[in-house]
Amino acid sequence: MSTEQSNPPQVTSADVARAAGVSRATVSFVLNETPGARVGETTRARVLAVAKELGYVPHAAARSLRAGRSDLVVVPVSVSAIGRLFSEWIDEVETALGRLGYTVVLHGDRTSDPVAAAQVWAQLRPVAVVAVNDSRMTAEAGQVLTRAGVRAVVAGAAAPVAGVTTFVGDQSEIGAAAIGHLVERGRTRIGVVMPAERGLSAFARPRLTGAQRAAEEHGASVTALPMRYTDDAAAAIALLCRELELDGVFGYNDEYAALLGAAFGDRGVAVPRDIALVGADDLVLGQVVRPRLTSIRYHLPSPELLAEAVDRLVQEGSAPPLPRVWFEVVPRQSS
Repeated sequence: MSTEQSNPPQVTSADVARAAGVSRATVSFVLNETPGARVGETTRARVLAVAKELGYVPHAAARSLRAGRSDLVVVPVSVSAIGRLFSEWIDEVETALGRLGYTVVLHGDRTSDPVAAAQVWAQLRPVAVVAVNDSRMTAEAGQVLTRAGVRAVVAGAAAPVAGVTTFVGDQSEIGAAAIGHLVERGRTRIGVVMPAERGLSAFARPRLTGAQRAAEEHGASVTALPMRYTDDAAAAIALLCRELELDGVFGYNDEYAALLGAAFGDRGVAVPRDIALVGADDLVLGQVVRPRLTSIRYHLPSPELLAEAVDRLVQEGSAPPLPRVWFEVVPRQSS
């Protein structure tokens, strides 16, 4: 007896039409929700029921060809870089775009060259590309996407990108806000955590730059503290902070700050008496730990507003400007 297993035949729209007793055109009208198609509700319900029973899955590429455009929105993303804040926001963006009939695909890749990366994204033939704090979304990358037929090219970046609909949010402002707050609390020797994990440097470098700029303005000093997201690394940084006699730390974000805060507590360093501690992203985690964590809160464009902008760009070729991202300090017990 043969041990090979043959794959079951793929269910096609013809199979659905045959089982439902209707034409393939009727199946197409129903499953693609063709505007203006005259299909009775009873027939529509029967086609949908048969399609579900047979396990029919529409062919996305074929549907795009019939519609004259794709419904695919590519979001380039590094899983290690987005963190909880952006992952939750992107999830809400995906939901908002889904309500408008788009399919969102998170695309993880390590292509560093902007033009080469844009060519990779364009190979999927998306109708839109939305990049969040991705340095590869340059004017040249935008041109590659536009020439490939991408209707909406949107980016979150530190400054407007030529030819790209940009919502501006400068990460250096987070570092500056953290240092400004610590200086207001009387701290002058400040450490800035620099995550060692892949993909986070796009956020960490500008935060450090902003911290250094603010420290210089206020007569404070800044020491970069490279740190992995592990207990051992946090313990080593806690000891280093004591050796350097630092009196404040900007922990990059709430997750790194909370880990470092625990290491301080384990080694008898009182927060904020000995060292004041500030995180960023204003995660729920910051209110769970003790002392509660001072953080920097993001104000991003609402997912609904971003989805509407993408849809307007796709349908009409233009959209109103997206609001600038801004940040605010949320003081709590750790500082």
